Amino acid sequence: MVLSDVQSDNPDIQINLTRVGVTDVKKLVEVARSNKRPIVLISSFDIFVDLPANIKGANLSRNFEAIDEVLEEAIESPVYEIEELCSEVVKRLLDRHEYASDAEVCMKSEYVIKRKTPVSKINCQEVVDIFAEARAKRNGTVRKLIGAEVTGITTCPCAQQIMQDKATDELKKLGVGDDLIDSFLKRVPMATHNQRGRGYISIDVQDGYAVSLDKIIKVIHESMSSETFELLKRMDEAHVVENAHRNPAFVEDCVRIMAKKIVTDFEDLPDEAVITIKQINEESIHKHNAFAERVAKLGDLRREIQKT
Repeated sequence: MVLSDVQSDNPDIQINLTRVGVTDVKKLVEVARSNKRPIVLISSFDIFVDLPANIKGANLSRNFEAIDEVLEEAIESPVYEIEELCSEVVKRLLDRHEYASDAEVCMKSEYVIKRKTPVSKINCQEVVDIFAEARAKRNGTVRKLIGAEVTGITTCPCAQQIMQDKATDELKKLGVGDDLIDSFLKRVPMATHNQRGRGYISIDVQDGYAVSLDKIIKVIHESMSSETFELLKRMDEAHVVENAHRNPAFVEDCVRIMAKKIVTDFEDLPDEAVITIKQINEESIHKHNAFAERVAKLGDLRREIQKT
């Protein structure tokens, strides 16, 4: 019996569709690491192709065939970079969807990294949101993206200066000299309000370049007032609070620090790499959140930072 292929019929309204596919496809992904045990990620995939005007519907089963084939091959040949896995999937999508000229795969996962508390050195874990994308065109062009979102803490420089001025005035009223006041303020950072910060970096490059996900996570961690930890003993808590108050930062500061660190730490990437940096600070004394963003080619960031 010959089964009808309704999807190949002409649609009643003949217009091109930019993306057709499936979303929130859950898969297990095993990522190999040199001289370490592999990491197993529970990942969510969005898988798309474009659809020409004369095709009624895309054959969505081909999307599952493409991703399952790549994941099965990864068992035999280890995957070291999740964006490379996505890159391979989009190539297979174009092989299977002969009518498509564009393919796109987006992957999201929770990545557990091992940490040590800053003073007591107790082992703990941190969950980081990671993501990867790949986009392929029929002409052979493939671009891939890798990124992460990391949580930290920021402290407000403005409120801290207000509290420092108030402390200075009160100490002067008590007869404390300027030299002792300066010494005290250097030793004990003043109070200010805190925010839980969420830093975001993505790097978009042509196929053929490798981008270290661990390096991206490190840059985000180092660009806020302090890192945060799931587990803190009292000595660790004191360290985190003091460290955060010694490094106050506006939401804008975090984005600029990330930009500078990217320029320094990713010297091997081309000027055409597209960098997206975001910082969201969840305010503690306001009802709103603070937000800052920079999207630029890496070459533009390099030239701007060289001038400073």
